[in-house]
Amino acid sequence: MVSTASRLRASVNTAECVKVIVRCRPLSETEIANGYQSIVSVYSDRGVIELRNPKALDEPPKSFTFDAVYDVNSKQVDLYDETFRELVDSVLRGFNGTIFAYGQTGTGKTFTMEGDRNNEDLRGVIPNSFHHIF
Repeated sequence: MVSTASRLRASVNTAECVKVIVRCRPLSETEIANGYQSIVSVYSDRGVIELRNPKALDEPPKSFTFDAVYDVNSKQVDLYDETFRELVDSVLRGFNGTIFAYGQTGTGKTFTMEGDRNNEDLRGVIPNSFHHIF
């Protein structure tokens, strides 16, 4: 079964040099305990994220479009297979490639890139790349 993010990725012009992929993390236990609620809606099929203003819920949400977006239920292996595997393959064929994780402190960059190396389901981009190559 092909995910919607994968279909979207396949439809993006492969000649593009830079692709922006967004992954949204779930609320932390602390955020939940403090009464925070998610203001993010993810539409993976369209590559769209909508943000609602928590202080003005009657305002329409702001929409942002990316090459691919992943919601809080996304799996490490799906993210790797759908967005990074092709890049690693092209590097192995001699092309240049860079993965750049950017975001505010605590937003999940380390988890996405490293994950939990001792749990195959939670391996991040780096250990999945090593597993793929070797």
